[in-house]
Amino acid sequence: QVQLVESGGGLVQAGGSLRLSCAASGSSFSANAMAWYRQAPGKQRELVAYITSGSITNYADSMKGRFTISRDNAKNTVYLQMNSLKPEDTAVYYCNAGLTYRSGSVYYAPGAYWGQGTQVTVSS
Repeated sequence: QVQLVESGGGLVQAGGSLRLSCAASGSSFSANAMAWYRQAPGKQRELVAYITSGSITNYADSMKGRFTISRDNAKNTVYLQMNSLKPEDTAVYYCNAGLTYRSGSVYYAPGAYWGQGTQVTVSS
């Protein structure tokens, strides 16, 4: 069983930055792809970014150039650096341990385990 604990959310003004962290339990962290999702009120959960076990990264179009996902396998932690935040980035952010697969392009398949989420609120 994998436990994921997110932290680092908060209230920030538009244009500001936050760094989210997700600490994972279990010995398989380095073998997993990891991802950040977010869910805004009244909207579906969406993929923000993922990072493979080999540290290849991929971002949703609206986050490219503003967000950076990284991982520290020694600490079993994945990070999401968020810069130039916008009010539309307001959401609960969740991390997930999953895997990637290739079907033409490379896709992320979420695993069964989710953290409790961390709230990010961006004021205008």
